[in-house]
Amino acid sequence: QVQLVESGGGLVQAGGSLRVSCAASGLTFSLYSMGWFRQTPGKEREFVAAISWNAGRTYYGDFVKSRFIISRDNAKNTVYLQMNSLKPEDTAVYYCATSRGVWKFPSMSSDEYAYWGQGTQVTVSS
Repeated sequence: QVQLVESGGGLVQAGGSLRVSCAASGLTFSLYSMGWFRQTPGKEREFVAAISWNAGRTYYGDFVKSRFIISRDNAKNTVYLQMNSLKPEDTAVYYCATSRGVWKFPSMSSDEYAYWGQGTQVTVSS
């Protein structure tokens, strides 16, 4: 059974940094691309970042503008999202997800992801 567990969310002041993590189990992690999405109440889930199975490709949402960095450690079955220069509008629940199959190129569409974590809340105060 595939499980994704996010951690590292919390409250941070505007301009600060936070790193969220997603630990995966129940799959051969190194074969799957991973994505981060975020969602606020009443809005659709928004693409944040994605990384290929071997970390050779990364993609970011337009709003990121070099503030965030996605990375992964296949030995630890974990994907990370380092968030810098945080803004109040970054406040959301952040979710990680796995691609629908192995060796899939990272996608910006949530439809291309099969398994999702429970999310971790990130709150940025002004």
